[in-house]
Amino acid sequence: GDAFLAGGTWLFSDPQPQLRRLIDLMPLGWDSLTVTEAGLEIGAMCTIRDLYAFRGPENWSAAPLFTTSCEAFLASFKVWNSATVGGNICMSLPAGPMITMTVALEASYTLRSPDGSERIVDAADFVTGNNANILTPGEVLRTIDIPASALHKRHTHRRFTLTHLGRSTIFMVATQHLDADDLLLTITAGTTRPVRLAFDSMPDADEMAHRIGELPDELWFDDPNGSPDHRRHLARHYAEDIRNEFTSSGVS
Repeated sequence: GDAFLAGGTWLFSDPQPQLRRLIDLMPLGWDSLTVTEAGLEIGAMCTIRDLYAFRGPENWSAAPLFTTSCEAFLASFKVWNSATVGGNICMSLPAGPMITMTVALEASYTLRSPDGSERIVDAADFVTGNNANILTPGEVLRTIDIPASALHKRHTHRRFTLTHLGRSTIFMVATQHLDADDLLLTITAGTTRPVRLAFDSMPDADEMAHRIGELPDELWFDDPNGSPDHRRHLARHYAEDIRNEFTSSGVS
């Protein structure tokens, strides 16, 4: 009958007759945005508003992805004032833009258990399905750590929605080291869990399409915003678009 309360924007939006007690996490003060030589540490209680207003060091070429991801919310500015980065991740919905952002930027999550012990997991391994993740009973997300190596990369993104401010049918982010031809492609919203495809060098069109085609049918999400076939098609289309963008930059 207990539930952890962060921003409460989802918790208070639907009836929760099974709940008897809310445990408010906000007084813990886990809302900081801390820049270090290692990268950026985001407290799980950091609001979307504060992340949107954050401006990182000038040499963090991937930092604009923070703004892009905040703008991908199906939410008003009023929700931004309360909704938290950690809450969006722990809801573990396919279209959660904080999931997209942190997986694409190779983040790690620190999880804290009721006995005070902690474990660190890769962001790509946290979400296991639609509204499902690896949290154990009583465990909470404490911090999100984004490495400087990822923040120094170039990046691009593609996103499709049925309406201008609608839920993401698919949200894809690609990153690449400066002066290199590698590629890290992250696919979310169109899949029940995040997918991250890594290439040591820029693939050709056939290899890119093959890697996406290898993804199992049951991984593609099915809801009124798009069928699995539609989302698979978008993934291939946008992946080729991204490949061409990086290739035409003269690096690959």
